[in-house]
Amino acid sequence: MTDYDAFSAGVSDGGLRTRQGIKLLICYMLENLEKPLTKEQLNEVIQEQGLANYFEGNQALDDLITAGTVIVEKEDDREFLVLTPEAREASKELESELPRTVREKAINAAVRLQIKARRLRENKIEIEKTGSGYHVSFTMADKDEVLLSLKVYCADITQAQSLKQGFLKDPVGIYSAIIAALTA
Repeated sequence: MTDYDAFSAGVSDGGLRTRQGIKLLICYMLENLEKPLTKEQLNEVIQEQGLANYFEGNQALDDLITAGTVIVEKEDDREFLVLTPEAREASKELESELPRTVREKAINAAVRLQIKARRLRENKIEIEKTGSGYHVSFTMADKDEVLLSLKVYCADITQAQSLKQGFLKDPVGIYSAIIAALTA
């Protein structure tokens, strides 16, 4: 049995309780995702899934950056985390040290987060207060061409936020359903 050396507050059953395991998880995620993560996205995945303690996750990432295992690259005013080629090789060899459930939870959550971030960049959603409620404006564009512009009234902010989240789950499906309904 491995001795735990990391804080476990906020860690779900099956989560990581060793500093080495947390570092390995970070390397595994950065190696196995198609697109790099920001520090904020990495933290969100780890916390959302209860994979490691917040402070331990941040310390592990700082240690990996200090050691030169993880490099911070800037793109479009955002900082992304990237593994060095040597770290990629080591991550491939050591990934079996992580429990399969931890690997699957981490990758699935990270992919969902990246999809949501892409949808937020590609679709403009504004919530504005009106006299008696809220208007939620949705704009879907492809480059400079607006494909869909829709404004919906909501009675309260909870409903407005719910519409926003519902749209972000499947904006293409909503667009397709509107086109199908209009051309039926």
